[in-house]
Amino acid sequence: MSIGISDEHVELADSLRKWAASLDGPTVVRAAEHDAGAAFGDVWSAVGDLGVATIGLPESAGGGGGSVLDVAVALEACAHELLPGPLLGPAVAAVLLGESPVAAALGEGAVVALGLSDVVWDVPSATHVLLEDSAGTWTVYPRSAVTVTSHPGIDLSRRFGSVRVDEATAGLGVPGLDAELVRRTAVTLGAAEAAGVARWCLETAVEYAGVREQFGQKIGSFQAIKHLCAEMLETAESVTAAAWDVASVAFGPDDEQWAFAADVAAATVFDGALSAAKSCIQVLGGIGFTFEHDAHLYYRRAAALRALLGSSDDAAARLTERAVDGVRRRLAVDLDGRDAGIRDEVRASAERIAGLPDEERRAALVEAGYLTPHWPAPYGLGADAVTQIVIDQELARADVTRPDIVIAGWALPTILEHGTDEQRERFVRPSLLGELIWCQLFSEPGSGSDLASLRTKAVKVDGGWKLTGQKVWTSVAQKADWGICLARTDADVPQHRGITYFLVDMKNSSGIDVRPLREITGEALFNEVFLDEVFVPDEMVVARPGDGWKLARTTLANERVAMATSRLSKSTERAVALAASASPAQRVAVGRSVALSTVCSLLGVRTVLRSLSGQGPGPESSVAKLLGVRNRQEGSELVVALHGDRAVVAGADEEVAADVWEMLNTRCLSIAGGTTQILRNVAGERILGLPR
Repeated sequence: MSIGISDEHVELADSLRKWAASLDGPTVVRAAEHDAGAAFGDVWSAVGDLGVATIGLPESAGGGGGSVLDVAVALEACAHELLPGPLLGPAVAAVLLGESPVAAALGEGAVVALGLSDVVWDVPSATHVLLEDSAGTWTVYPRSAVTVTSHPGIDLSRRFGSVRVDEATAGLGVPGLDAELVRRTAVTLGAAEAAGVARWCLETAVEYAGVREQFGQKIGSFQAIKHLCAEMLETAESVTAAAWDVASVAFGPDDEQWAFAADVAAATVFDGALSAAKSCIQVLGGIGFTFEHDAHLYYRRAAALRALLGSSDDAAARLTERAVDGVRRRLAVDLDGRDAGIRDEVRASAERIAGLPDEERRAALVEAGYLTPHWPAPYGLGADAVTQIVIDQELARADVTRPDIVIAGWALPTILEHGTDEQRERFVRPSLLGELIWCQLFSEPGSGSDLASLRTKAVKVDGGWKLTGQKVWTSVAQKADWGICLARTDADVPQHRGITYFLVDMKNSSGIDVRPLREITGEALFNEVFLDEVFVPDEMVVARPGDGWKLARTTLANERVAMATSRLSKSTERAVALAASASPAQRVAVGRSVALSTVCSLLGVRTVLRSLSGQGPGPESSVAKLLGVRNRQEGSELVVALHGDRAVVAGADEEVAADVWEMLNTRCLSIAGGTTQILRNVAGERILGLPR
């Protein structure tokens, strides 16, 4: 998905991509390859006619009066089509100059080249240049007052160079500008271009993988290619989320939040765009390495953006400093008045629940429908996205924490949607109240992620079924009251069709043998479960025999919408707490963890915003799961690394021992609930449309 989420931004991006594609940027770029002073005049004329470069200028200064986010959406779309010429620099200058007298003095049609460090952007096209002098003052000079030298560079779609000021008195000073503001603005809009580059690379690689054949198959069906494309999806969505966020907060009322968001972007988007470009060429193979293919032009653009806009290591180090000082990206969803009719009632209910003794809060949450508000009444509220967000916000405001219903969160939706009235009456409310604990009897020694190959058999007998087989990796089986179990009831039909969904009484059924398995932490939280002709009555079959595979994939039509959190992940917060005594290299690693954790939260915000606008789920939720696992695993390893050699004697320090335990424990996250590799297969096939 692109930066824009609102209908207006989606429409703007779509129309600009089509317009930019009509200009055939790559062909124009190749034609000007050997022209060091290329100004790409025809393209710039079209840009001027449409007003793309001045979207961010106030209307009073002859611009479009758009927000920084409007500008970012436009730049992303143009970068997606590799629009050549002086667009990024003038767009940055337009945003910086704004309504200043300098902007008015330049007049319409001015092309302001931006000098950042020792490099001046877009010098062949410039009518003016914006430069910083040795005293830190920023001044706009007319082209006639400077000598310009243009140089060819890695990015063939733009021209950069150097400028010598000949008539200093001809310049107009720009009050209020400093190097940090200029850099931050450049990062903000450069991030939008990086998002466009990453998106094109992903789309191009996926399209090629879907048609190119090798060994008699589409190469997209090969897991190596599929995983490479899925990783590009993770990268593109991360880059897009960070670019969207920094543009959304730029020039807002809280400068500290913009600074934080800009460092998250600088730490992620330019490396990410370059990574996507490299992966695109890899998927394309030999054709991707030719000059005739456009892939290298995007690779060049990505490499130039990274070179121009600063070191990701420096940004990560700044993030660590900000995080140590207590700064976090404060995330909030603007409901735009849609909560007006429900906010007061929800707040009163949340405050009433907060006033109860701890042991009474759970029942009160269940009674109010607040424990699972997205579930249908009487167990929830059938709440829409807005109501869910308001409930989350008000419970958080009242400091009320929902209890985790764990495996019941998998079992009960299936019973609600497919079970009988008797099953719903018997199981749903007691489970929500915590009176019943559930386990999941799905995985088997020979069928982990491949559930369709399970071998546990269910044989029909009078009044029910007898289940025989072995389950494994079953969490809390040793204390569960009930288990949801998949067993094969028909061996003569295709694998997916011969599976039935059972509810097994774990406490009162004979023939169940639960054997704890020690994990790498040394604890025994999951188990092997042996079933030896365990009788399950007919009334404990959910839906019909043979429906088990479909039921195992059930999600309620009214999906859970979760309020985005401003907290970093547990391990990242711990790393920040230890960063004060870290080495410079370690502080960079901490900052990268802060950036990744923040991006995961941003993906959640974008998912919520899509739900609020009535759009279907985008790829962010799948990407967030993959990146969230990576963040927790890498973060916990970083924490242990920050302890140095104290980690090898963890038993001498309870805090160090807890951090070592967390590192060991998080290794399961890339396995439980579907391995990372299987999830990438799923993302490749269901989101990207690659062949099975």
